[in-house]
Amino acid sequence: MKTLIVSEKNITAKRIANILAKDGVKEEKSYNIPVYSFDYNGDQTKAIGLKGHILRVDFPEKYDNWQKVDPASLIDAKLIKKPIQKNLVKALQSQSKDAEQIIIATDFDREGELIGADAIDVIKETKGEFPAKRVRFSSLTKEEIVNSFHNLEKPYQDLAKAGGARQDIDLIWGATLTRFISLATTRLGKQFLSVGRVQSPTLALIAKREQERKDFKPTPYWQIFATFSKEGVDLEASHKTERFLDEEEAKKALTNLGDEAKVVATKKTSKKGRPPAPFNTTAFLSASALIGISPARAMRLAEGLYMDGRISYPRVDNTVYPETLNFRNILKTVGKNTQFSKLSEELLAKKELIATRGKKHETDHPPIHPTGLVNRDDIDPAMYKIYELVVRRFMATLAEESVTQTTRVDIECGSEPFFVRGRTILKEGWLKHYIYSRKKDEEIPDLSEGDVLKKVDSILESKETQPPPRYSQAKLITTMEELGLGTKSTRHAIIQSLFYRSYIHSDPIIPTELGMSMASALGKHAPKVVSPEMTAELEKDMDKIADGEIGQDNVVDTSRKMLGAVMLALQDKKESLAGEIREGIRIDKVLGECPNCKEQLRIIRSKRTKKRFVGCAGYPDCKTTYPLPQRGDVISLGEVCEECKAPKIKVISKGARPWVLCLDPNCPTKTQKKEEKEAAEK
Repeated sequence: MKTLIVSEKNITAKRIANILAKDGVKEEKSYNIPVYSFDYNGDQTKAIGLKGHILRVDFPEKYDNWQKVDPASLIDAKLIKKPIQKNLVKALQSQSKDAEQIIIATDFDREGELIGADAIDVIKETKGEFPAKRVRFSSLTKEEIVNSFHNLEKPYQDLAKAGGARQDIDLIWGATLTRFISLATTRLGKQFLSVGRVQSPTLALIAKREQERKDFKPTPYWQIFATFSKEGVDLEASHKTERFLDEEEAKKALTNLGDEAKVVATKKTSKKGRPPAPFNTTAFLSASALIGISPARAMRLAEGLYMDGRISYPRVDNTVYPETLNFRNILKTVGKNTQFSKLSEELLAKKELIATRGKKHETDHPPIHPTGLVNRDDIDPAMYKIYELVVRRFMATLAEESVTQTTRVDIECGSEPFFVRGRTILKEGWLKHYIYSRKKDEEIPDLSEGDVLKKVDSILESKETQPPPRYSQAKLITTMEELGLGTKSTRHAIIQSLFYRSYIHSDPIIPTELGMSMASALGKHAPKVVSPEMTAELEKDMDKIADGEIGQDNVVDTSRKMLGAVMLALQDKKESLAGEIREGIRIDKVLGECPNCKEQLRIIRSKRTKKRFVGCAGYPDCKTTYPLPQRGDVISLGEVCEECKAPKIKVISKGARPWVLCLDPNCPTKTQKKEEKEAAEK
């Protein structure tokens, strides 16, 4: 039998071929696309890898001209599918002609199932009807690949339809609203303003938090701290009234202190710490952000490790390991890495390995776990950092509870009560493996009731209550999951898109004025667009499609009607909405204060050269100008350089790391860096 295996990416096709082949693999090319030929169980077999989606959903050509087409007409427009890479489609059709069996080996999720369904449809165009099979696997290890090809299944059509519904809905909402807002604000071409079904509610979350910070009215309070000593060992104590709201009351308490203090009570408490649940995508991306790797980058690195057979599939909701997962074999594999050998041996010494269980139990894929060996020197440092995170989390889920002892000492000085807390780890347990959660011990002297202490110092500190913190990427990923915004496969990409569109910057996340005005205008004039509830409801409908409870067309038609109501509301408020957004764009062009005349420095584009630069609003009296990079979005950081006093900016370009610099090209810091670079090159 002649068999064609279709995988999602070339590297996956190559790996599958090398695992299944008995007598080696021959690499060929079809329309410049690699094809791997080999013998598998006596069958002439070929494997071809796609490049993700081979078809994209789009509007017919008559809708292409933004300025001539009413955005509202897109709502009910018929959608079509177009090839993304024609040579890939030709190669797929060519290689399938003689095949008697087609096996889909794409990732097992909505996205992968949709890619597989599109591949089947493309093949049918030249081959006609044929039975297709599908293999399910969660890691590209030899054992799992061989097992999956011994247990072929039928394609999961409902899962593909759920992916198709998302694709259709996101296009209709995104294209309609993006065109409407961009045309209303006359921001066309590369400067168009993006609006999205999930992107906009996420932006609204960030903007709402920023507005809360701006509206926050700090409350002053005072705190009293004292340093006490016993036999030359100091300890820092806090007044039991942790916040005095009256300064005079705090000052009076300070005067009540004596030169000596007495321990009036001590209490020691032991607390067990349960090991963490296995990694699903949200927990993994959140943990990655906490160790300095953005969610979007973490997912790219994890996918690379997955395709190399080092970790399991990284797009999962599940937090319960299947009973078939062989913990001991995995520990033996990762234990070959000297960094983990001792930790692995300790776990293997246990009579029974019992893993923690999270709240989400799915059957599509197991939680993220290591599947192969990686040594530090063999791969990119960032990729190893992700591998180490996955290994340590896996080990932690199999480890013992930790035990932490907290000590509280109550002290009386004069007539004022103080307390001090200490914390020490009595038993490391899982914290030995998952070092990211371990806090530093806070040791205090061993004190007993009745002990007399000497007061070394006391201080009254004036403070203010702080506004709510900005979202970190780690926290935002978690919040999006809680609100039903996006999916495990899309949340990191949504956040990255907000960065690329210059709606947000930095981490913790700060919205730009454009981002603030966009969220505010949509919230005021089209609240459904930024409503998590509406988006979450559509997500639930797509779950029902995947479960076969409702049809794809029904859900898409419902979303069209919702969008139609939104557009009716927007049409009446077009001018006011556009004005609010333009104001945000105008403010974003102000980069700071001119160091020479204190007027505003603004981004200006030359009418003659079309190049942008920074000019002073005090022109012609002040002729201060600075050059600007001609590519990327420029964001004011609201800071000035300590050396040259010129404003500092951040330049964001798609596919490149953000670049922070001050405006003055002659700044001494730049001269120093240039000299250091030249010296290093010599």
